[in-house]
Order: sequence, then structure tokens, then C-alpha cells
Amino acid sequence: MKLNVPMPVKMVLLVLGTTAFYMYLGQIVPQKEVHPPPPVLIDPGMTTEDLIEVGRELVNGRGICMDCHNDVRAPAFDGVGARASSRIEGLSDIEYLAQSLYDPDAFLVPGFAQGMQKMNEPPISFSDEEMKAVVAWLQSQGGTATVTLETDLGY
Repeated sequence: MKLNVPMPVKMVLLVLGTTAFYMYLGQIVPQKEVHPPPPVLIDPGMTTEDLIEVGRELVNGRGICMDCHNDVRAPAFDGVGARASSRIEGLSDIEYLAQSLYDPDAFLVPGFAQGMQKMNEPPISFSDEEMKAVVAWLQSQGGTATVTLETDLGY
């Protein structure tokens, strides 16, 4: 015996069946919940060594710097503290590193294209204190960190 089901009913059944199938698939796929990194607290009494540690956390965490700074898309950080003072004539290492964070397209390392975002603007939005911590960490990569919370980065 053949059932004579009207076309609109067939369409509704097809839509409901397809929806149920994809709902089932969505439930069996493992779900991953990603939370933002915890806030980095910068205390006014922090030493340069403390800033270096905070800077390392920022570079490897919220700053997502290591995604690009691997000598493929952007220069690696190895030795950047030693090279910073000689990159642009007339700029100290602190001024050069600060410029690299606040205005990354002002100087491009030969062989690399522009495209780095300003680290004090969204989506990263580092505060001035966090920028000082990152500069301290960058200085420590092959050089001697001298940045403190009282250091004027010029921006």
C-alpha cells in the first residue's frame, strides 16, 4: 500500500530531519571553551626584573607576539635587545623598542613586510605600564634591561 503524502508535508519532514541530524552532529563534536588570559597586575613598586617577567607573560599570552615573531612572518626576538640601539641612528634602544610597539610601521626590518598592529590599540590594547614591561623584556633579549615604571617611552 502506497502512502500519498502531500508535498508540503514531505518538505517539512525533510527540513525537520535535516535540522535534527545537524543538531545531533553539533552535540557529538567536542566543544572547546577559550577564556581570555588573566589580567596582568603591575604594582608601582615593581623592579626591572619584575617587569621583565610581566613582559614575558604579555608577549607569550595576550600579546600573541610569538604567533608571528618566528623569523618567518616577522623577525625573531633573539638578540633584539642588543640590536635595538643600532637600528635607527639617533634612537636609543628604549626609543626604538617603544616605537616598534606604538608605531610598528615606522621602521621595517629588511626582508619583512608591514602588518604589525599597534600594541596600544585594540584588539591588544596594552596599557602604558604593560608597554614598559614588554620593552623591558625585549631589552633583556640579548641586552640589559633598564626600563622601570618611571621610564618615559616618549609616547
